[in-house]
Amino acid sequence: MILKQQIIQVIDNQIHWLRNNDRGILREQRETLKAIPGFATIITGIRRCGKSTLLMQLMSQHPQRETLYLNFEDIHLIGFNAGDFRQLHDVITERKAQLLFFDEIQLVNGWELFIHQILREGYLVYITGSNASMLSVELGTNLTGRHLSFELFPFSYKEFLQFTRQRQGEKSFVDYLKKGGLPEYLANLDTRIPATMLDDILVRDIAIRHSLRNMEPLKRLALYLLTNTANLFSGNRLVSIVDNGITTSTILEYIDYMRDAYIIDTIGQYSTNMRATTRNPKKAYAFDTGLSHAVNLSGSDDLGHLLENYQFLQLRKRAKDHIFYYKGQGECDFVVTGNNNTPQELYQVCLNLTNENLNREIGGLREAMRELHVAEGHIVTLGSSDTLTVEEGVIKIGRAY
Repeated sequence: MILKQQIIQVIDNQIHWLRNNDRGILREQRETLKAIPGFATIITGIRRCGKSTLLMQLMSQHPQRETLYLNFEDIHLIGFNAGDFRQLHDVITERKAQLLFFDEIQLVNGWELFIHQILREGYLVYITGSNASMLSVELGTNLTGRHLSFELFPFSYKEFLQFTRQRQGEKSFVDYLKKGGLPEYLANLDTRIPATMLDDILVRDIAIRHSLRNMEPLKRLALYLLTNTANLFSGNRLVSIVDNGITTSTILEYIDYMRDAYIIDTIGQYSTNMRATTRNPKKAYAFDTGLSHAVNLSGSDDLGHLLENYQFLQLRKRAKDHIFYYKGQGECDFVVTGNNNTPQELYQVCLNLTNENLNREIGGLREAMRELHVAEGHIVTLGSSDTLTVEEGVIKIGRAY
């Protein structure tokens, strides 16, 4: 049990720290995150991507007396349980707060019942979490139709330019591909930070949550997928790589855990047969190119894969669960489908187009256009810009930035 006075002290200490901390650059999503009466606004994303800072920016738009912030990962709240929400409710009432901001509230069993109650009482609520599945089960059972979900990604290229005070261009874009968009890393550029961040996520959002006793196979798998983005993988292949007496089904569970924790995401091969999509090899992409680059000990920049990862993230922001790759005689990096699984957009990624690789790069794209009946294809590059008319339709070549 947590005493009411202890909750008050934690709230005061946290808000003092937040208000004296650098609020950073204004996030692009800030203007779209409007609280709606009767709905909890849920913000998820990888740890350290700036969710708490975003909450602070949202809070700054309102008089301080109307807001209340509480991060449930505070060490002084260890042992907070469902019964303690009564004390928290009393504090909210006494302070006459109307806009409530809760970080990592899903750590407390029964949190969704509390949120449901305060929504009925007319409070506006923002909630953040670092693990999608930790929120999804409770949301689906007790807050159905009462929440609006948003994902916060690391800095976009535009935000990266603001944060690092660089100008748009190939040099700064390559810098962005290598460093990524995690604010804490960009602020310090200490190469130990990404590895520490990864360990933190693996322990707090996966191992503890799922009661994993042996971290080694999980860490090996995470490092392999992060350093082999855009490459095909299968469960059986990963078993031989992790090599720890682990089963294919466990490997696939670990991948789901990493997706929920926003370390990686995966896509399958496009097919009208969903069983075939599930059975065929998949590709993995990092949620931050800087994290992928930093943990790669090979010393290779591998800008081609970083660029492909960047393009995946651009698509992922607007087409979650609708991104695939195409494989026939040739390959096409990305197929974006509509709600009825009909292909709508095709993208090929190539670092630099030359006379030597042009036919190869457009070959797979043209095949996908022809077989999937899409009249327009796109090639994303580091520096080229052009339009090609082919038998299958039009191919637009454009710079990634």
